[in-house]
Amino acid sequence: MCKYGYVRVSSTDQNEDRQMLDMQSVKVASKNIFVDKQSGKDFNRPEYQRLISVLKPGDLLYIKSIDRLGRNYKEIIEQWQMLTKEMNVDVVVIDMPLLDTRTAKDLLGTFIADLVLQVLSFVAQNERENIKKRQEEGIRAAKLRGVRFGRPIKKVPHDFEALIKQWRKGTLSAYDVAKRCDMSIATFYRRLREKVK
Repeated sequence: MCKYGYVRVSSTDQNEDRQMLDMQSVKVASKNIFVDKQSGKDFNRPEYQRLISVLKPGDLLYIKSIDRLGRNYKEIIEQWQMLTKEMNVDVVVIDMPLLDTRTAKDLLGTFIADLVLQVLSFVAQNERENIKKRQEEGIRAAKLRGVRFGRPIKKVPHDFEALIKQWRKGTLSAYDVAKRCDMSIATFYRRLREKVK
């Protein structure tokens, strides 16, 4: 039996230190800890997929909390079933002692664990949807305040019209005009289309 740990944070600027400390506290070797830095919306994560490929029947997998596994209700349930029933891996959710497949393997224990898993999976997905909704509301409010998103619009230089005339005559290439205007070729053509309108 090998011990493994799975750690996930939602983005590269988030810190996984607290989860790593939990893995150390349950004595998971650092070489057996798989860390993803991306959203939990699905299970297409490189380190999670790598973890699945090394797990063997009888292995033990530690996760800090169910939302670190994922945030999609249906997929969490499917992955849990795959890990525990198909792959015969024991899973321990550190923050929820009821989700420890090493204990209570009888019918009542399995029923309670499955029930807790369903509730926590629902909560994880609900929180993901709430985060998304709060982001959308924040963006909408910022736009109402006049905040602009995306790259700033590249302004054309004062001699843009003259440069276009030279380009049309063939004395300047599109690349030369774009370079003089400090813009990409795509931006040059976009600005050209805007002028024609």
